[in-house]
Amino acid sequence: MTQRTDRVQRLARQILGEEIQNLKDPRVGFATVTSVRVSADLRFARVLVSVLGSEEEQEQTMRGLNSAKPYLRSELGRQMRLKYLPELSFQLDHRAEEAEKLERLFRT
Repeated sequence: MTQRTDRVQRLARQILGEEIQNLKDPRVGFATVTSVRVSADLRFARVLVSVLGSEEEQEQTMRGLNSAKPYLRSELGRQMRLKYLPELSFQLDHRAEEAEKLERLFRT
């Protein structure tokens, strides 16, 4: 990974994290951007999001985030100087849940 790609990923994570908190969509619950993975050509970005709540609340949040893609992408463009705006793809990040399950297993 190049320094530029790394810098774009860090900045995109920060911007998207802040903008998601500002969304007015009632479907979007408590969501945290855990990481952003940008393709080498900077045209695609996979955004991993951790969402607190039940499975249904997580699904609602993901629907809300997907409908907010155009707005979030335009905010990225406004705050970052890139030749191409990356196409956003949101995915649930289950790493925290898996870590919690493992921790429970180790305690028993």
